[in-house]
Amino acid sequence: TFVNIDSPAVTEAATLAGLDFTVIDQEHGPLTAETSLSMCATAEQGGGAPIIRVRGNRPPEIQRALDIGAAGVQIPQIETREDAEVAVSAARFAPEGDRGLSPYVRAGAYSGSADYTDEQNESTLVIAHVEGQAGIDNLDDILAVDGIDVIFLGPYDLSQALGVPGQTTAETVVQTMEEVCERAQAAGKIVGAYANSPAIANQWIDVGVQYVAVSVDCALL
Repeated sequence: TFVNIDSPAVTEAATLAGLDFTVIDQEHGPLTAETSLSMCATAEQGGGAPIIRVRGNRPPEIQRALDIGAAGVQIPQIETREDAEVAVSAARFAPEGDRGLSPYVRAGAYSGSADYTDEQNESTLVIAHVEGQAGIDNLDDILAVDGIDVIFLGPYDLSQALGVPGQTTAETVVQTMEEVCERAQAAGKIVGAYANSPAIANQWIDVGVQYVAVSVDCALL
């Protein structure tokens, strides 16, 4: 579930309800770094993983999201191999990337652990939003980038790119989702998608999606 409401209680309630993860939505929600840090903590208290969707594919945004404790970052508008490489470099410490290092942050337990960088490189999820026709056209190049863990599809953006705006269950959208799943799985990547209901979530799971964000907190109220 995407979380737009700026209250740490929401991420706690969502994960206590049994969700594996919540997506703290800095791109579309009014969420500050301070609120997002607290939301990461309460998501963990509830037993789920906090994921942050950052505002853009910019290294300082990605680094801050990870420093405050996100288990992974969802990065919008990945359209080319170069976009994917920028995202990975910002999210991984050397030698896998160029993430700025300060171990005295929440992600490092404020302690300067000697194992901090290795643990972060091993555990951090890098989730690339492929949202338009350019991303679909360049999908194989994006899939070839080491360090991208999940290819995330927005069915609404995809439907618009395919000429059926808003028709997220149209045959051409479903077929494209299936094709992306096949190509991603062949490349050893996971496919993620947004679903606005449990029924749609099950539909995406049936075509091979493994990481599903169901609805948005404010839509569920």
